[in-house]
Amino acid sequence: MDEKTLGKRLQLARKRAGLTQQELCQKAGLSYSTLAKIERGAIRSPSVFTVSAIAGATGTPLEDLLGSQVQNANSPAPQNTKKRSKSGVTFIYFDVNGTLVRFFHRAFTEIARACGKPTDIVETLFWRHHDDVATGRISLEEFDSALAKELEMTNLSWRKYYMENVEQMPEIRPLIEWTAEHYEIGLLSNNLPGFIDEMRQIGIIPDVNYAAIVDSSKLGVLKPDPKIYETAQQLASVEPAEILFIDDSRSNLVAADKAGWHVTWFDEIQPVESIERIKATLEF
Repeated sequence: MDEKTLGKRLQLARKRAGLTQQELCQKAGLSYSTLAKIERGAIRSPSVFTVSAIAGATGTPLEDLLGSQVQNANSPAPQNTKKRSKSGVTFIYFDVNGTLVRFFHRAFTEIARACGKPTDIVETLFWRHHDDVATGRISLEEFDSALAKELEMTNLSWRKYYMENVEQMPEIRPLIEWTAEHYEIGLLSNNLPGFIDEMRQIGIIPDVNYAAIVDSSKLGVLKPDPKIYETAQQLASVEPAEILFIDDSRSNLVAADKAGWHVTWFDEIQPVESIERIKATLEF
């Protein structure tokens, strides 16, 4: 493998992990100039220890970065277990709210009870500020403060209300585990800062190996903006026609379809039927 190919692999691993160059340097114990040169392909044959540190910091198997270079010469090459569906899909992106989890809207009712305001007022004020916090233009603390002020509450933690009311979609764990075994999968979500990471930690989102996590709060752009799909495709590192996107929002699916992706609508009211449709789409 030449240095430019390796550099591109390392850069992709960093981006898939949602890390800036500075963040990766801190996690891997590298200097910024060294990492920048490696990603540009300007360092010939970086040490396996350096690549191993990057692999660990990004959660990427070393074999995925170095390929056959880490295989014993007498050992058979590892078998690629990833599949291609009959429709040509090799990579699957899952939405989070309304697909992997549901009922976060119950938090609006709980907040309404706490502040004595109608639920529709709470929801209206939430969405008034949602895009700013879901794209990182304001912090979660600033979001909480603005919402509390408008609802005339002393303090408010949207994260607390959300986490206490959201629940895992029925039957979604077996689907995620099966797709992760046979395909590369990722998350593509409009979400608030830190929510995806916390839900993975506490098990609401199945914590499997996601090849890419496209989080609006880190990227600074929301679905259905075409830019978020462009970034997601780059991180998937496949052709548009190889991607399947699963979401509960028609407008998000339309944008993905325009990008050349396969799409499947998820009905959170009838999740079992939705899962059966997904399985049918992924026959190989």
